[in-house]
Amino acid sequence: MIYYLQGLTMGLAYVAPIGLQNLFVINTALTQKRNRVFLTALIVIFFDVTLALACFFGVGAIMKQSKLLEMAVLLIGSIIVIMIGISLIRAKDTMDSSTDVNIPIFKVISTACVVTWFNPQAIIDGSMMLGAFKATLPMGQDLSFILGVASASCLWFMGISAVISLFSAKITDSVLRVINIVCGVVIVIYGGKLGLNFLNILF
Repeated sequence: MIYYLQGLTMGLAYVAPIGLQNLFVINTALTQKRNRVFLTALIVIFFDVTLALACFFGVGAIMKQSKLLEMAVLLIGSIIVIMIGISLIRAKDTMDSSTDVNIPIFKVISTACVVTWFNPQAIIDGSMMLGAFKATLPMGQDLSFILGVASASCLWFMGISAVISLFSAKITDSVLRVINIVCGVVIVIYGGKLGLNFLNILF
């Protein structure tokens, strides 16, 4: 259970910061009917979870075969994760209502796919973060951890869709700022944990 909760926490910290996926879901929730809002959230969840699975099992499996590669990914992953966290703490995102969300469903699917799978930075960051954590998990706990990550994606995107649909008038730039700061701090902590794992292997 502890590894499921660790995956859930890591997943929430990684998916919550405002980015292309979140802005698309947020803008949909602010402008569309509720059935379209939740359908859009489910589509985004599908692409987000499939990317997480690819990053986790792909890079993580390769790392298990090479101690040198494992150390390299832990070190680089630690640095990247900490930098991501710091950039989130310093970021000043705003609500952007200019995105066109009044589009056919096939366009919603293609847009969700593009902002997830055709984002090189998301693939690199996800591989480093999830792949590195896979290498630190005890044998047999992989499934619990990645189920936690997948659950985080479902909870986050469905949650923000519901909350923003109900309380759209109360969502402000300051609320988004708090989300980024909290998630940034959590991600920096996880980055530090990766760094400690690297040092443990090294020494």
